[in-house]
Amino acid sequence: MGLGMFFFGLVFMGGWAAAGAALVYAVVVLVRIGPRDWVRRHGHPAVRLLVPTPAYLRFDVVLAMSALLVDLWLVAVAIVFGSDGIFTEDWMGYPGMTDPSGQGYQAGVVSALHTLAWWTSGVAALCRCWTTAGVQLCVLPLAALWIGSFDTYYT
Repeated sequence: MGLGMFFFGLVFMGGWAAAGAALVYAVVVLVRIGPRDWVRRHGHPAVRLLVPTPAYLRFDVVLAMSALLVDLWLVAVAIVFGSDGIFTEDWMGYPGMTDPSGQGYQAGVVSALHTLAWWTSGVAALCRCWTTAGVQLCVLPLAALWIGSFDTYYT
């Protein structure tokens, strides 16, 4: 039991480290490209605005991968916290005693994931990070749907 908790703690902290390192790398890529490479210099104004330069597209891909790591870590945290007395799925093992304060946990997590998806994809779209906006709109609502389908003590 002690070794399992130690391994879980290492993986949990490793998720934080990977997400943090990816975000730092995204900032480094953004600083490297510089403001002169953010917008195309030639062509129709709509094309210059909507089609990113190759350097900015590289930043968008790095940011999308960072967002994916953070999203997966958030979903894992929601499942781990809900597996102790709230969720009763067979693959989670013994759920423990019923958590009397956990009745609204599943609905709260689903609502938080939907809200996070819309806000982060909206900010990404305003910053012309089309790949990041697409990742946020694909991962978080599907994760919310998946968590919403879990059996609980209250359903």
